[in-house]
Amino acid sequence: MVRTPLLPRFLLAALAVSAALAASNVPAAAAASCDTGNFDTWLADLKTDAAAKGISQSAITSGLNGVTLDKAVISRDHSQAVFNQTFEQFSGRMVPPRLTRGSDMLKRYGSVLGRIEETYGVPGEIVVAIWGLETDFGVNIGKFPTIRSLATLAYDCRRSDEFRAQLLDALRIIDRGDVAAADLHGAWAGEIGQTQFMPSSYLKYAVDFDGNGRRDLLHSAPDVLASTANYLASYGWQRGKGWDPGSPNFAVIQQWNKSEVYAKTIGYFATQLSHAP
Repeated sequence: MVRTPLLPRFLLAALAVSAALAASNVPAAAAASCDTGNFDTWLADLKTDAAAKGISQSAITSGLNGVTLDKAVISRDHSQAVFNQTFEQFSGRMVPPRLTRGSDMLKRYGSVLGRIEETYGVPGEIVVAIWGLETDFGVNIGKFPTIRSLATLAYDCRRSDEFRAQLLDALRIIDRGDVAAADLHGAWAGEIGQTQFMPSSYLKYAVDFDGNGRRDLLHSAPDVLASTANYLASYGWQRGKGWDPGSPNFAVIQQWNKSEVYAKTIGYFATQLSHAP
């Protein structure tokens, strides 16, 4: 199943920053260092910068050696369509095909989700709804090599600052031992794992809930679900409260995705799951 083309959560915020800079005629800080005409030279400078920031040589080597520019990623970034579906259109297409499997996942991971709600206060229905909408419960996490995508977007001058920071955080994920560089793949804009965390969010909110010593958002469902709940809890999720539009918890869902249509669809999906047999 092909995922609906949406602006990634990170890009929604990045576009707002870009618009603000344009409005104030402030030049992009990274303009001098991006798209120099020689990607290999830029990459060598990035390796030096990463080492200076304390990232290990082994992580730099495994992550960046042999990385090349991906023009397909630049093409996707420059040709994004505006998301203009209504809530009725989007939820009607996304929720019904996932409802049965979502209900099955609630049962399969019932004990894990119970511990997650006890720890973070976020109901399993919300976490499973996000899981289903983002990647069909981990089926479609994306096939783009994360480091290559982020290096490409950091080199391109459109949003160089934001993606350079994300690239360095991806190297820190490798350095921390959570995921090997060869396994780090996801969506074209650098989102990682079964609920599509950008590297900066991965570093801040990923948790080792299965107790194996790694925060693995690609392969470990307990880590994925708990990390998603931790993200929402960190933005102020109110334990035991609802998530209807206008509520504080709905505002927290919009920290996950600022699109009101997407946020309402998460809440609607979760409500449907709460009523499922």
